[in-house]
Amino acid sequence: MLIIAGSLRVEPGTRDAYLSGCGPVIAQARATAGCLDFLLAADPLEPDRIHVYERWESPEQLAAFRGSGLDDAQEAAILGADVQRYLISGVEAP
Repeated sequence: MLIIAGSLRVEPGTRDAYLSGCGPVIAQARATAGCLDFLLAADPLEPDRIHVYERWESPEQLAAFRGSGLDDAQEAAILGADVQRYLISGVEAP
């Protein structure tokens, strides 16, 4: 299993419109084989920050989705990103 987590930065006044436009990408990811969870969400304190959280069964399934994600306009709107891939070797209850 792997987790993709971090944040994106966009212009503060455009964040809500950006996230609205991501609905189809989120739905597409969640319908992709191997996607366990996929979320883009507004930060409650920073008006330019979007949280990224994805959980995938395997790197191969993530790679199969990657080519069909954000369109060019969505990519261009991202001013900065701090997103990491975490490989998970085990899962336990909290």
